[in-house]
Parts: sequence; structure tokens; C-alpha cells
Amino acid sequence: MNLFYPSALSIAGSDCGGGAGIQADLKTFQELDIYGMSVITAVTAQNTQEVKEVFPLPLQTVEAQLQAIGEDFTPASTKTGMLYSAEIIQLVASAIKCYAWPQIVIDPVMISKSGAVLLQPSAMDTMLDILLPLACLITPNIPEAELISGIEIVDVPSLYEAGQRICSMGVPHVLLKGGHREDSVESTDYLITRDTYLALSSPRIHTRHTHGTGCTLSAAITSGLAKGNSIEKAVSLGKKFIMNAIAYPIEVDSRHLYGPVNHWAYADRGDMR
Repeated sequence: MNLFYPSALSIAGSDCGGGAGIQADLKTFQELDIYGMSVITAVTAQNTQEVKEVFPLPLQTVEAQLQAIGEDFTPASTKTGMLYSAEIIQLVASAIKCYAWPQIVIDPVMISKSGAVLLQPSAMDTMLDILLPLACLITPNIPEAELISGIEIVDVPSLYEAGQRICSMGVPHVLLKGGHREDSVESTDYLITRDTYLALSSPRIHTRHTHGTGCTLSAAITSGLAKGNSIEKAVSLGKKFIMNAIAYPIEVDSRHLYGPVNHWAYADRGDMR
């Protein structure tokens, strides 16, 4: 008997170190019983210390991947990660509309922990103007939300204001991640709409094992959507997945500056289903 698994697509960059990007997304999809597909936008030479080089793929190569997926697959949900340039964003938006891919999650990858530029400044407006209105959810951290909204986030009211401003740009839900707020004993993410917000809190874990957290969280949410869950339930699933991945780290190499999160932890803890 053939088994049916929902599918999800990640459109993002490759991390040769395996902790973030396409690699993290596919690991997360696999752990959550999702058939994962990928369109690679750029190849990065990176490790846990830094992003050394970024090599955006030729537009023809990105377009060919999008076309190959669209002609033969129907992903139940799609997430975007590192897109790098306005031209790549335009190709991705065109494919989403052409193939009517549903449930788009945008992880607005802009700058790496080491400071490498992963989204050209000139591409910001393109992302906001043509990609954001196609999405059901965007998942910025605080620095990203400040750049997108133009609002300095210093407390919960300013955080909520920034989230609502992003919603006004055409996306119905903003998951504003609070991991950068070091002044709190909890790590609280806020699911924001134009009218309200939902706070999702968990104990703050002080660890160096944080490489790939944003990619992994958005991929877990995308997995939940692929299974037919509501935005709220998918975000809750994503939060549980990433908290387990951070709380129960794996030690790949003691030299790591930002160690990778543990994509096995959710299943190993018995929490997966």
C-alpha cells in the first residue's frame, strides 16, 4: 500500500555546514513527516563561525528549478528563505502566481549572525511590494522587523506596532520572534494580525547552539500548514519544535561558535505527534 505524505517546498540558499538554509529545512520537513522539495537560490560557503562567501545562482538556474517543481508537483505549502536579489524575488513571485502555490511562509533572511548580507538592500522593496502580499505569514526577528517596518522595537507596544505596520503591507499574519530581547527571562514570540496578537512564551535557554533557528522554525510552521493546520496551530507546532531543538543540543564539534540546533530532538522526546 502506498503511503501518502503532504509535501512542502523550500526556496532558499544552501548552507554547506548543514545547520541552516535548505539543509535545515529539509531536515525539519523529514522529521515532521513532510515530503520536502527545494529550489536553491544561492550557494553559501559558511560554517558556524561565519558566512565566508555567497554565490547567487544564475537566474536561468533558479527559474529552471521553479519550473521543474511547478510542472510536476503541487506543494501543500511553501517557504522562502534567503532570496538575495530583486531578480530572484521576481522569479519566485511569478512562479507562486503561475502555479498557484498555496500557504506561503516568508522567512525574511537579511543578515547572518556574522554580519554577511544575505538580501541585497536594493531587493527589500521588491520583497515587500510583490512577494509579501502573496504570503499568509512572515517570520521576522526583531532586527528584521525594525528594517521592514521602520519602527524601533524597545518594548511590547512598539513590537506590536511594528507587526501591525508589516500586516498593513499585505500579509495577514506576522510572527515576530522575540529571541533577540535579552532583557526577558522568557523567549516570547508574537503572532500579530491587524486586530490582535497572540503571545507564545517559553523559558529562555542560554546556549551557543542557535545556528539555523530561524530557518528551522519557519520550516516547522510550513510543515504544520502542509498538514492542514491553522496558522495558530502551525505556529504552536513550530514553537515546540524549535524549543526542543535548542533545549537538547547536539555537539558536532567543540570549536563551533554557534552550534547547530538538534533537528532530532522533537521526535526523540516523543513530542512529534
